[in-house]
Amino acid sequence: MVEPGFQVALVSGAAAGLSVDVALFPLDTVKTRLQSAQGFWKAGGFRGIYSGLSSAAIGSAPNAAAFFCTYETVKKLLGHHLPGHLDPVCHMTGATCGEVVACVIRVPTEVIKQRAQAAPHDKTLQIFRRTLRHEGFFGLYRGYFSTVIREVPFSFVQFPLWELLKKTWSRRQGFQVDPWQSSICGAVAGGFSAVVTTPLDVAKTRIMLAEANSSLAKGNIAHALNMVYMEKGIRGLFAGVVPRSLLIAMGGAIFLGVYDKAKDTLTKWTITEHS
Repeated sequence: MVEPGFQVALVSGAAAGLSVDVALFPLDTVKTRLQSAQGFWKAGGFRGIYSGLSSAAIGSAPNAAAFFCTYETVKKLLGHHLPGHLDPVCHMTGATCGEVVACVIRVPTEVIKQRAQAAPHDKTLQIFRRTLRHEGFFGLYRGYFSTVIREVPFSFVQFPLWELLKKTWSRRQGFQVDPWQSSICGAVAGGFSAVVTTPLDVAKTRIMLAEANSSLAKGNIAHALNMVYMEKGIRGLFAGVVPRSLLIAMGGAIFLGVYDKAKDTLTKWTITEHS
């Protein structure tokens, strides 16, 4: 397969991010409300299921573009220096670097989005202004490290598994997987990764929704995990696991399928333009 250039990864990643975030936003709202300290119904139940969509839509394209540009660049650089049997190391390292960079964009939009989801009567702009007024600029980065701690293990599992499934399927059928096959591989990889990292997602949600100056607001993920466990036990640590795993399985199918489709289309177009 021809490795995508920077511009191809940028545009393909943006298309993938916007597609998945807009398509699956209602399920993400349900997951957030299930994980909130006040409980699903008090957080809004099924009312205002699209609360916070504007924040997610604004951040999704640049967030995904930043991730894939970093992922493809690191994967390509390492791939030139490491033997083929160490490809998973390239994928893990690329995904880790991609998440650290992408979270700079993702966390502010995630903070506003989740607060809007948990308070459906408030407007997104009101929440943004209130956050800046009471917590300052760094309030937008509440939970940055807990988000990175959640996302890195997730991508550490998802992307090597996605690449492995694609490689195995390609080898069995004798030619490179089509985008729809990549989509199925993305669903399997995403769903599995979502289940095993749910406790970290619960902790991240609690930190982002915590009152300013509370113990949770300090962003200590171990403290958040312990507090959830003391309140609700193992079940609390896996709150929202079903909608989360379904969300991310479907998200993996859309996200990685759209990415590969856009990447293939743009790569072929670029080759044609320069031939």
